[in-house]
Amino acid sequence: MDWLRELAPTLLGVGLLVLITTVVAWRFRLPAPFAPVLAVLRGAAQLAAVSLILTGVIGNPLWVAAGLAVMFIAAVATSTRRIGFTRRHLADVGLAMGIGVATALVVVFATGAIEFTPRYVFAVGGIVIGNAMTVATLTGRRFGEAVIDHWEEVEGWLALGATPRQSTLTLARRAAHFALVPSIDQTKTTGLVTLPGAFVGAIFGGLSPLEAGRFQIVVLASVLAAGAIVAVTLVSALGPVRQKPVPHRS
Repeated sequence: MDWLRELAPTLLGVGLLVLITTVVAWRFRLPAPFAPVLAVLRGAAQLAAVSLILTGVIGNPLWVAAGLAVMFIAAVATSTRRIGFTRRHLADVGLAMGIGVATALVVVFATGAIEFTPRYVFAVGGIVIGNAMTVATLTGRRFGEAVIDHWEEVEGWLALGATPRQSTLTLARRAAHFALVPSIDQTKTTGLVTLPGAFVGAIFGGLSPLEAGRFQIVVLASVLAAGAIVAVTLVSALGPVRQKPVPHRS
């Protein structure tokens, strides 16, 4: 039972944090106030499973590739569900994320910015995929909401002879910009407001602060590059709107 005693402080801390989150959401009557509890339980179970799977296989390229593939598929499915699950959206999100993530990783490892080893490929790949998913979700939702809110404006452009893509171009640009704001702000405030997880993890992993900083700035640049490609590619695919879209569910 030694492992239980070691985990007790962690379980207590996480439990209190989740309780605070749930109480605040419930008191303010937010939708799905118990979603944080389910999210933490699911995340803990998934992390435990991944930790067990990765033990002893993190150096195996095939297992690393399989792990990244599972992450990518789950990320695409999650983002598509948030946008509004259709076959077209699934294809659009998959294409946008595929191009963005692949481009960023190829540049990072082809230039030698980070050593090309299974361990680093898994670490950087996982971070880039996760952030690409967030950008895709924000882009798609923001664009869909903007088209609904400004549908009369879109119809006006269409009536004047503009193509569907031209009629939503301004809205698409705003959506892409909005989706990139969190990544941009995180990059601007790194070391001043926040210490990103990759930086802290690298130090805990034995790297010097200088090497950890080098690793982190490469990761941040990768996230920005992948995010920009994802946002622009996705709104370009979603842009040709021919009829008023149906509001998606959360």
